[in-house]
Amino acid sequence: MPTATTPAVRKVPRPRADAVRNRERIVTAAREMFVEHGPDVPLDEIARRAGVGNATVYRNFPDREALVREVVCSVMDRTAEAAEVALAETGDAFAALEHFVHAAADERISALCPVIASSFDKHHPDLEASRERVEQLVEEVMGRAAAAGQLRPDVGVGDLMIVVAQLSRPPAGTDCLRGDRFVHRHLQLFLDGLRAPARSALPGTAVTVKELRES
Repeated sequence: MPTATTPAVRKVPRPRADAVRNRERIVTAAREMFVEHGPDVPLDEIARRAGVGNATVYRNFPDREALVREVVCSVMDRTAEAAEVALAETGDAFAALEHFVHAAADERISALCPVIASSFDKHHPDLEASRERVEQLVEEVMGRAAAAGQLRPDVGVGDLMIVVAQLSRPPAGTDCLRGDRFVHRHLQLFLDGLRAPARSALPGTAVTVKELRES
């Protein structure tokens, strides 16, 4: 008489540790070179900096768009992690906001704008998920400072993200590395302007996430 048997469950093999490290090295090298040289840097140059062969790059990322997408997602994910760290701080809510803004600027997402603006699917599900996570967390960080009465009420998430992007972009005529020394100084000037009570009325209305996406 046949007996019921439990079907075998196929185990999905886990990627080898060296394969994971290679992928991380490729993404790190690509981010650095996109920031330094722009979106058209040759993939073989990225492979050389990462210390891997061209075949390893293409095995992980079948085309340039896949690599660009991974770089942008990794930057947004680290920005989200910085926001989570800020939310975990139990002290001054505005100080937590300041810590997040400086950490976000260090990701140099503004220097990646030419990469994002190139021929590229900006609505890929992975990008949408990373973007929504960042926006939600930044809103929470700002909301805590606002609830504590420390953040002026006439600014929105869009205002913050636009200024972080603009101030962390290298000034005209300079490269990213030489412009870095200005970034945190000017960000702190901006942050002081976010403190409540406000010393002046801002023209227009607070920039929302929706408006930021549509701009």
